[in-house]
Amino acid sequence: MPYAITVVPVMPLRAEPAHRSEMISQALWGECVTITVHGQDGWVKVKCQYDEYEGWVTVNHLEIIEEELFNAPYTHYTAKWANTVSMNGQPMQVPLGCLVKTTDEAVTVWGKYTVQFEESLLKPFLDEAGLRERAFQFLNTAYLWGGKSVYGVDCSGFTQTVFKTLGISLMRDAYQQAAQGTVVDFLQEVRLGDLAFFDNEAGRITHVGILLNDQEIIHSSGRVRVDPIDNQGIINSETGVRTHNLRIIKRYI
Repeated sequence: MPYAITVVPVMPLRAEPAHRSEMISQALWGECVTITVHGQDGWVKVKCQYDEYEGWVTVNHLEIIEEELFNAPYTHYTAKWANTVSMNGQPMQVPLGCLVKTTDEAVTVWGKYTVQFEESLLKPFLDEAGLRERAFQFLNTAYLWGGKSVYGVDCSGFTQTVFKTLGISLMRDAYQQAAQGTVVDFLQEVRLGDLAFFDNEAGRITHVGILLNDQEIIHSSGRVRVDPIDNQGIINSETGVRTHNLRIIKRYI
């Protein structure tokens, strides 16, 4: 199967090979994929290397790469809300949280692209202050179904992107993330960075957020926001209405 790398700031993954089809996820600049199916009109089905999510993308958002680059580890991430890079001498703005495979050199090569990092990259590093800082960089970002960036993000895309800057790999969807980590028995025992999961009337986990303490949660609901939480769930800080019912708390750090 051909290996490829994302060469646009944000690449939509769609359920079907059509622009009008539902966007189910995204791949950020620098994310590697395998091409599993070649469709018509420039569409290909891909499997993301980072979380194994699958979807349809347009091939002009990708560049074919060698297996050596595909198998290399992600070593750095873009740390600002927007970051300037150069692709074959042309400037591009890419979002916070793009994982890249590079060395400490300022220039690298992805297929036919010469990539220059105009700004410093950071290595993923696990610390509580970093987690809070990364999470709050998303504050007031609009909710976007399938979104994974500060330009628009859904609940599990938010948690996944924040955690990957800390070197912690989460799966893509909330119910998948809930299967990872270890259980925290009581809300009063939580630490900064624990994830709280919420279910619908059918008992399916449909929402996730990052706990700041045992009384506050930051999550993507309408926009990325901070709301109060209690043993029953989330209460909208503006309306006083309970919006999400707490199911389980998990720890990853």
